[in-house]
Amino acid sequence: MKHIFTAALILMAGSAQADEFHDAMQDFLAREVQGWMNDPVLIAAITAQNTQTAGYDQAEIDTLDQTWRAYVGMHDDPLISGVMTNAAADFLRDRVTASGGVITEAFIMDARGLNVAASAPTSDYWQGDEDKFTQTYPLGAEAVHFGDVALDDSTNEVQGQISATIVDPETGSAVGAVTVGVSLTDLLLAQN
Repeated sequence: MKHIFTAALILMAGSAQADEFHDAMQDFLAREVQGWMNDPVLIAAITAQNTQTAGYDQAEIDTLDQTWRAYVGMHDDPLISGVMTNAAADFLRDRVTASGGVITEAFIMDARGLNVAASAPTSDYWQGDEDKFTQTYPLGAEAVHFGDVALDDSTNEVQGQISATIVDPETGSAVGAVTVGVSLTDLLLAQN
């Protein structure tokens, strides 16, 4: 059944935008993600990194991003291991596992768009020039962005990304952003 459903979604995803899956993704955000995206462990990690990266200029950010890209896949790099081995990354991996296959990845970004923690390594370190960041954190507390839906070649799954601003519940201030990748096959099957 899942293979037939995935095949139908693959046909739809050929030119699909998130709009075609908006209701399911919006429901998943409200029902599953919003309950944990402002968890104290995530807020603490982002706040600590915001203090560290506040003075970074674009040249320093670009250098870090180039370093990440050069070493992605090698977990012994200090930059990558710092994002992958912390309490917030463990928290995100737990959310991925608890989703039963619906969440394919989760990562959080600081106020500069730099990775703070991730369930699995991302392809780059700086998200600050991508819609997942530019359409969330800079726009304030209520900002949400649904990314394009596409067939992931490595998993053969139709996936989309849900991104949202992370707000410190104690201050009401935006501190960073979260992106959650979702398998639309598993999401839609779970709803039926």
